[in-house]
Amino acid sequence: MPLLNSGTLVRAGGVVRRWCAIICLLAAGLTLTGCGAVRLAYNNAPDLTYWWLDGFLDLDSTQSVRLRSDLNALQAWHRKEELPAVAEMLKNLQAASPQPVAGDQVCQLSRYLEGRFQAVLDRATPTAIALGPTLSNAQLDHLARSWDKRNAEWREEWLDGSPQERLSRRLKTTIERAEGFYGRLTDVQKALIRSQLESSPFDAAIQYKEVLRRQKDALQTLRALKAGAPSEIHVQAEMRALLLRSLQSPDTTFVQYTERVRSHFCESAAELHNATSPAQRTKLQQTLQGYENDVRALMQR
Repeated sequence: MPLLNSGTLVRAGGVVRRWCAIICLLAAGLTLTGCGAVRLAYNNAPDLTYWWLDGFLDLDSTQSVRLRSDLNALQAWHRKEELPAVAEMLKNLQAASPQPVAGDQVCQLSRYLEGRFQAVLDRATPTAIALGPTLSNAQLDHLARSWDKRNAEWREEWLDGSPQERLSRRLKTTIERAEGFYGRLTDVQKALIRSQLESSPFDAAIQYKEVLRRQKDALQTLRALKAGAPSEIHVQAEMRALLLRSLQSPDTTFVQYTERVRSHFCESAAELHNATSPAQRTKLQQTLQGYENDVRALMQR
């Protein structure tokens, strides 16, 4: 349960996918380790999102004005409509924290967060559809170079080195994330996490292949729209189809793989939670209470 975060549920890919990864910060404030950081990140999310996307797309003045306006409107909508649901979720998690959990309960939470994420995405879709076709060939070349740089960084983190080195990096990240919720873990609990990672169906090569598919699909679709003189209806249809392919892979093998990863994650998160002490579960409650306080404060702004 506490290991669940947007980075686990959403893997960045094509241009729309990368947009969604940032927007997901607005959907659930559970990716930051410090409670006060949630307020800071949320309040500055439109600016942070804009500069992040501009780094990939090198936006012109017209595109910038549209994007900044839409991001501010998205945040205003999310503050009013979605934050109450996030606050209620955090309250419910606190009540459940002292009790054992089952893997299917973790997966239920996972799918609930995906639903909240989807609501934000639906709200942001018109912006993505409007922005994509306006990208020039030079901007698409800039995007391709930015992706190449990011891909090299991703390979270094997830694919380079020996299997043991890759496992050590994943173990370090997972332990740090868990300790952000439960406090310091025991050696036995760390060994449990290591065993879970060793048995995980996660395969960085499969993930990377899907990332490259999404990037190639996005560039090909956007370049094709620039090459012809399609009607507005055709443009919107192509962009909506690209969005769908970016969020729901047409590769059935990858879809089945992600479900195996999800199932293993849910069981692992439940197993770790059930191995925690009363003091660690109290720490989890306190951490979630801090997040809830932040969310409710953000609702009042």
